[in-house]
Amino acid sequence: MAQCVTKVELSISCENLIDKDVGSKSDPLCVLLQNVGGDQWAELDRTEKIKNCQKPEFSKKLLIDYYFEKVQKLKFGVYDIDNKSYDLNDDDYLGGVECTLGQIVSSKTLTRPLELKKGKPAGKGTITISAEEIKDTRIVSLQIEAQNLDKKDFLGKSDPFLEFYKPSDGGKWQLVYRSEVIKNNLNPCWRKFSVPLQTFCGGDFNKPIKVHCTDYDSDGSHDLIGSFETNLSQLQKAGGSSPVEFECIHPEKKQKKKSYKNSGIVRIKSCKIETEYSFLDYVMGGCQINFTVGIDFTGSNGDPKSPDSLHYISPNGINEYLTAIWSVGNVVQDYDTDKLFPAFGFGAQVPPNWQVSHEFALNFNPNNPYCQGIQGIVDAYRQALPQVRLYGPTNFSPIINHVARFAAQSAQQGTAAQYFVLLIITDGEITDLDQTRQAIVNASKLPMSVIIVGVGNADFKAMEFLDGDNGVLKSLTGEPAVRDIVQFVPFRQFLNAPREALSQTVLAEVPKQLVSYYKMQGWAPVKLPGAKQE
Repeated sequence: MAQCVTKVELSISCENLIDKDVGSKSDPLCVLLQNVGGDQWAELDRTEKIKNCQKPEFSKKLLIDYYFEKVQKLKFGVYDIDNKSYDLNDDDYLGGVECTLGQIVSSKTLTRPLELKKGKPAGKGTITISAEEIKDTRIVSLQIEAQNLDKKDFLGKSDPFLEFYKPSDGGKWQLVYRSEVIKNNLNPCWRKFSVPLQTFCGGDFNKPIKVHCTDYDSDGSHDLIGSFETNLSQLQKAGGSSPVEFECIHPEKKQKKKSYKNSGIVRIKSCKIETEYSFLDYVMGGCQINFTVGIDFTGSNGDPKSPDSLHYISPNGINEYLTAIWSVGNVVQDYDTDKLFPAFGFGAQVPPNWQVSHEFALNFNPNNPYCQGIQGIVDAYRQALPQVRLYGPTNFSPIINHVARFAAQSAQQGTAAQYFVLLIITDGEITDLDQTRQAIVNASKLPMSVIIVGVGNADFKAMEFLDGDNGVLKSLTGEPAVRDIVQFVPFRQFLNAPREALSQTVLAEVPKQLVSYYKMQGWAPVKLPGAKQE
């Protein structure tokens, strides 16, 4: 269910390790463990052992799959290895550190003092962990057309499509891309397409690429029109007014007919190598994720003093609203340096004049609605509950427009510096659906995403409609959203699931939404990861 956003390579070094060996220095090795629930840890990888060294820099990198929507708790343990056994219980523990992968990638390099146990310092020694995303971020973008292809169909023309192959390690040709079929056309022009450079040719510009042009048949008995071989270096010469042309050759026809020239010409109109930035490129390039919470205080939630109410705080101190704030907020807070989160309520009568408000600050301070950390939001919510009167109607658009104003200001800077995530927690009876649709369509042009968590057992059809998964959301006037920015999740599906399951589902779309916005704008990361900053 969770989408691996990328693979991350961790480089480990230590300074000033404790000396455990008599007569020589320690022989350190670092082990990477991941929390698999409760107090259970599983080993993911380990470095090599470095002999007699108190400030090791390990050459072996530790690899890990990175998920934005999970809090990935990691433990790095440094051991003095005195024997050949793989079991670390016989070896001296020099100290370790616990942190999350989110903390590492957002700081890019993390240095911490070693601890013997959580909260108990080892006395000396530090560990430095730095993260680098592994992948060639380049993509090959191609625009291709053909002319005078052979007619293969008895009644009509041909239905041509292209296939690109690269040689695999075993000497076979491996398919890397297949185009769409263009029906009944001997002079087709295919849609522009892009393939990751690594996939296309393994990053080798001179690796042979074989291209087949084939006539599609619905029964699967496709007929080869012709083929040719090339490589990326040749393809790259295309562009502007000088396309690169290849003759499509059908081997059997060539053998049979002396007068055979070709079965058509395939023309490469353009071939560009472009950089495809990832979510991590933006985060490690300094993009801050600003997290805002909107909480539904409408009457349909029920009286907070009654155990039937969705706002009733149970004896163990939680309800569905609090659980949603905790699980989503815990992941997002690693990506915001100041940890100050604006939090709002809507649909309640607010003291002192008991006007209904659809965007009141949860801490009742409109000039400074920021709460310190996720705990600050939870505290403000608990304090606000007994002070407001649940009322109505349930209007979403004011709070979406509120965050959109900040996102619009940020977008005017023209850089990928800030992205806004609005979490709305609601019991689902939305009143201003048309205005909300318009607000979302407007916000789709801005650096923001909206997450809606539905609590209770209401009918959430309106929410599912706002989530663009079943087709593009349109405003009342028919204007379509330029990208999908809403993710709706009903809390009831997660009542018996582990706490992480909610945040994983809720946040799974955010990395794609963030990248799609910056790609649409053509904005590179503020600081390119790996680039030296002058």
